[in-house]
Parts: sequence; structure tokens; C-alpha cells
Amino acid sequence: MGKVREVRALYFYHNFPAWYQFVTATFCHANWSHLSSNLFFLYIFGKLVEEEEGNFALWTSYILTGAGANLVSWLVLPRNSVSVGASGAVFGLFAISVLVKMSWDWRKILEVLILGQFVIEKVMEAAQASAGMSGTGYGLQNVNHIAHLSGAMIGVFLVWLLSKIPSQPTV
Repeated sequence: MGKVREVRALYFYHNFPAWYQFVTATFCHANWSHLSSNLFFLYIFGKLVEEEEGNFALWTSYILTGAGANLVSWLVLPRNSVSVGASGAVFGLFAISVLVKMSWDWRKILEVLILGQFVIEKVMEAAQASAGMSGTGYGLQNVNHIAHLSGAMIGVFLVWLLSKIPSQPTV
């Protein structure tokens, strides 16, 4: 029972959060289904970000979008809320992967729009299923939609911010 208590100390408790819980909660999950669905999408979108931007950018993006999503959740959700999971970071990586892979070729834009709708729908289904909403009596309040949306918005903001930094000329 002591191990469970130690793990739960890493959850993000909105009523009196420890500073580290903004990050550690992104590595904790409610159950195996929640973990496996997040790992699946993390693999897909993380691989895309890593291929384009590298390992350091992947981890930095994961931490910033995940912790940022938890910060927004803390500001918006009731104080009795508890947040766990990587969904904010996964949605952030999804947004980043779409933006860094996208070119202004009309075929690519059409592809992103079509694929994006499918992926967002599947991610939402997975998020709802991972929270135990498939007939077990859990309600929508068990899915942190704020973290999903804010993680994606933070991902978009990071790409925009980095696009404003002038690149070093190569010699």
C-alpha cells in the first residue's frame, strides 16, 4: 500500500499542487487502458516530431505542452480536480507534428485537413475510452478536455514562437 501512496503523490491535485506535479502527472495514468492509448499516440506523434526536430525538441515539447496543459487545467477546473495522463502533451505533439510536417503545397494542406479530422476524432475516442467511459458509469467530467485543447494550443504557440527566432547562418 505504501507504493500506491508514493505514486499518487505524483498526481496533480488541483486543491494544493506541489510544483513538480505539473510535470509528474504527465507520466501517471488512471489505468492500463489510459496508459496504452496515450503511449500509442505518443509513439506516433513523438516519432514525427523527433524525425523533424530531434530528441531534445521532442522531450522539451512533451514537458512544456504537458506541464502547460496542467497549468491551464489548474486555472480553469474546480479545485477538487485531480489530473493524470499525457493527453495534454500528446495533443501538443500532435499539433507540433502537423505544423512542422506541413508545407504550403495545396495537396499537403488537403492531406493535413483530412488526416487531422480523422486523427482528432480517434484521439478523442481514445481519450474517452481511456477514462473508462465505455459503459462503466463514468461521466464526461473524467476526461480533462481542457488539457487536450490547451496542450494543442501550447504546441501551436511553441511552433509559432520558434518560427520568430532568427536562424543562425551556416558558414
